[in-house]
Amino acid sequence: MFYGLLSGAFFVSGAGCGLVSTLIGMVATEYEAVPAVDADAEAAHLGTVVMKFGGTSVGDPEKLKRVAARLVAARDEGHRVVGVLSAMGHTTDELLDLAHQISAAPHPRELDMLVSVGERISCALAAMVIHDLGHEAISLTGSQAGIVTDTVHGKAKIVEVRARRIHEALDEGTIVLVAGFQGVSTAFEVTTLGRGGSDTTAVALAAALGADHCEIYTDVLGVYSADPRVVPDARQLTRVSFDEMLEMASSGAGVMATRSIEVARSHNVRLHVRSSFEEGDGTWIQHEDTVLTEKAAMLEKALISGVVHQREETVYRVEGTTAARLFGALAEASVNVDTIVQTNAEIVFSAPVEDRADASRTLDALGVAWTSRDDLGKVSLVGAGMKSHPGVAAKTFATLEEAGIEASIVSTSPIKIACHVPSSDVDKAVQLLHEAFELG
Repeated sequence: MFYGLLSGAFFVSGAGCGLVSTLIGMVATEYEAVPAVDADAEAAHLGTVVMKFGGTSVGDPEKLKRVAARLVAARDEGHRVVGVLSAMGHTTDELLDLAHQISAAPHPRELDMLVSVGERISCALAAMVIHDLGHEAISLTGSQAGIVTDTVHGKAKIVEVRARRIHEALDEGTIVLVAGFQGVSTAFEVTTLGRGGSDTTAVALAAALGADHCEIYTDVLGVYSADPRVVPDARQLTRVSFDEMLEMASSGAGVMATRSIEVARSHNVRLHVRSSFEEGDGTWIQHEDTVLTEKAAMLEKALISGVVHQREETVYRVEGTTAARLFGALAEASVNVDTIVQTNAEIVFSAPVEDRADASRTLDALGVAWTSRDDLGKVSLVGAGMKSHPGVAAKTFATLEEAGIEASIVSTSPIKIACHVPSSDVDKAVQLLHEAFELG
């Protein structure tokens, strides 16, 4: 890892790909525990497909009926079908709001008990529709499906998948509906997996079941070169590598959760991102070798997949402690650290806005001097082809400088350049970089 200064901005190479970084003298916690496969489920079952549907896909009774019909159609094609469903529409947000109306600081265990019901509602209703369509279906909670997690409430990580009950149901020709976003801890408590938890549920199940692939149904046609709401001429990508998608997800692309990509890469689970509402080829996410083989037909140029962004990310500056002590405490509090910069006695790091309360509490407990900024967002250029094209960095910084956009912090990996810029300049930076690299 290299630390230095570049054009007045903090610069760090090799940190911040969405994983909790490994520092000198310290090995941090893995971002996502790899789910073990139950002993009776080790053999891959060809023909199994896991289909995950997000909240917008099951947002009302009519949409739920369409989801059920899609699951039945897959079963009629001869597949063994597992559906993973999110809560309907804004159900989870409404439950969280209800909890905070009742309590200023809801107990974490009880909060998990509350918010886990949304996905169970979706699964039970979808199973009713499937029965009415003349097929067998069974809805399962995360614990009934054998999804075992650690004991952290609200941000649990999957440690094992015991898939025997799912296999038995599939062997009988039953469509299995699993509540996403949840599991049962090693202490036998209901736990939830945090943001994007249903994606992680689906991918972990696909790995444990030896599924052909995992289909992720959402409200967009696939993965794009930028957010189409910011860049109208953004291009839909046909294929993306796991590494590229991991960088894109950790840098703000909302189509899939970072943890789910990590599990897919570890177990080589091919992902197919598709629209619930329109027909289309979608985007395949798989190992880099296959993706680059197909891209090789293009003219020789920097292979940039896309520009992704986050409008807000809190940046902290800390003095009076060591990196090992600081990041050990943050890991213990389940704060997802992204970019890390150390210059002499000062340590700078960024973390998601939703982790601010945990981060602040941890820093206060350490007794260190610290400040934070909430006026920065992050714009990231991602592409596997950047490894062999050193001119990408120069073009990125020149484009931002010409527009008068200051990059306060810069982080890089072999396939990413990420710049923290003022939140008010995020959309403009995305548009300019997308145009500069001719991604439309």
